[in-house]
Amino acid sequence: MSGQIADIVSWAGLIGGLGLLILLTVRGVNILIAGPVAALLVAVTAGLPLLPPFAAPDAADFATSYMAGFTSFFGDWFFMFLLGAIFGEVMAASGAAASVAHWITARLGSRFALLATVLACAVLTYGGVSVFIVAFSVYSLAVGLFREANLPRRFIPGALAFGSVTFTMTSAGSPEIQNLIPMQYLGTTAYAAWEVSLVVAVLMAGLGYAWLSHMVRRAVAAGERFEARASDDARADTAALPNPLLSILPLVAVLGVFLVTQDMGKWALIAALGSGLLAGVLVGWPFLRDMPAAFSAGATGAVVAITNTCAVVGFGSVAKLTPAFMQALEMVQTIPGSPLIGAAIAVTVIAGLTGSASGGQTIALPLISPFYLDAGANPAELHRTVAIASGALDSLPHNGYVVTTIRAVCGETHARAYGAVGATTVVVPIIGLCLALALFTIF
Repeated sequence: MSGQIADIVSWAGLIGGLGLLILLTVRGVNILIAGPVAALLVAVTAGLPLLPPFAAPDAADFATSYMAGFTSFFGDWFFMFLLGAIFGEVMAASGAAASVAHWITARLGSRFALLATVLACAVLTYGGVSVFIVAFSVYSLAVGLFREANLPRRFIPGALAFGSVTFTMTSAGSPEIQNLIPMQYLGTTAYAAWEVSLVVAVLMAGLGYAWLSHMVRRAVAAGERFEARASDDARADTAALPNPLLSILPLVAVLGVFLVTQDMGKWALIAALGSGLLAGVLVGWPFLRDMPAAFSAGATGAVVAITNTCAVVGFGSVAKLTPAFMQALEMVQTIPGSPLIGAAIAVTVIAGLTGSASGGQTIALPLISPFYLDAGANPAELHRTVAIASGALDSLPHNGYVVTTIRAVCGETHARAYGAVGATTVVVPIIGLCLALALFTIF
C-alpha cells in the first residue's frame, strides 16, 4: 500500500511540477528560476534527496541530477548556439535578413500579408538563422504588412511561430538542431526519410496556413482591426538594404556546406554556420563597423538561449528519475504495433514536459533509442518520427521561444496571442506526426 501511495504522490508531483513550470513562465518568471523551482517540487514528491550529503553513496540527488542535465546539454550544443546566434546577428546587422524578408513581402504585397510573413520566416529558418533571430528580424516587416492590410496584430506571433518552428524546423535537410540531435544517437543524416518528410511538411504548411488564415478572417469579420502602437518602428529605408540576391548567399552557404559535410554528424552545423558567417560578414562589408557589436550581441544571445534550454533540460533530468516517469516510459514501450508509435508518444510527452524540442530529444533519445532499434525500428524512420514529434507539445505556453516571441518580440499576452500559436505549432505538428506514422506503416 505504501508503494502505491508513493507512486500516486510521484505522479501528482510530476504533473504538478509541469503545471507549476507552465504557470511560472506564463506569469513572466525567468525560466532559470522557474526550472529549478518546478524540478524541486518533482524531486520532493518523488522522495529524491535534495543534496549530495543527504543521498546514499552513488545514489542520485536533486542538485547533482539537475546540474548534470543542465551542463550536459550546454557542453554538447554551445558552439552550435554560439555560431547560430552570431550568424543571425550578422545577418541582421548587415541588413541581409531584412533584405531577404522584404524581397519576399514586396513580391506578395499587403494583400498577402499573412503569407508573406510566414514565408519570410520559413526561408530564414531553413537557411540556418536561429528561430529567435528570425522573429526579431521579421517582426517589424510583419507590423508594416499587417498595418497596410488592417489585420489584427495579435496574430503576428502566430505567423512568426508557424513560419519558424513547424514545417521548416523539423523537416529533412533543416540545419536547425532539432533535426540534428537524432543523428548522434541513430547514425543517420539530416536528410533521413526525406520522402515522408516532404509530404508531411507540405501538409503542415498548407493546413497550418489555412487554419491561421481562417482565424484571421473570423477576427476581421468580428470587427477586429490593426491596433497601432507608439513603439511601432517607422517604415524601413529599403534603399539602404543590400541586394536580395547578394543577401541570400549566406543562407545558400549554410545549406550548401551543410549538405556536403553530412559525414561529420552534428559538427557539420559548425562548418555550415562558420561558412555562412564568413559570407554574411562579406555581404555586410559596408557595415563592418557594426560587426563587433553584432558578434558581442550574438554571443550574449547564445548564452541566454542555451541556458534557457538547459534550465528545462535540467527539469527533465530530475523528472526522469521519478517512479512516475519510469512507469510512463514502460507503458509507452508496451504499446502494441509499430515501435515508431511508442517512440513518437514518448518524445512528444517528454518534449512537452520540458517545454523544449531539443531538450526533449536530448532526454528521450538515450533512453528510448536502444529499445526501439532493438525492436526493429528503421533508424531513418525513427529519426524523422522523433524530429517531428519533438516539435509538437514542446510549444506549450511555457516554451522559451513562445514566451519570448509573444511577450518580448511582439509585446502581446498569452491570452490574446497564444490561441493562434497553439493551433499552428501544437495541433498541426501532431496531425503531421500522425501522417508520418501512417506513411511509414503503409510503405
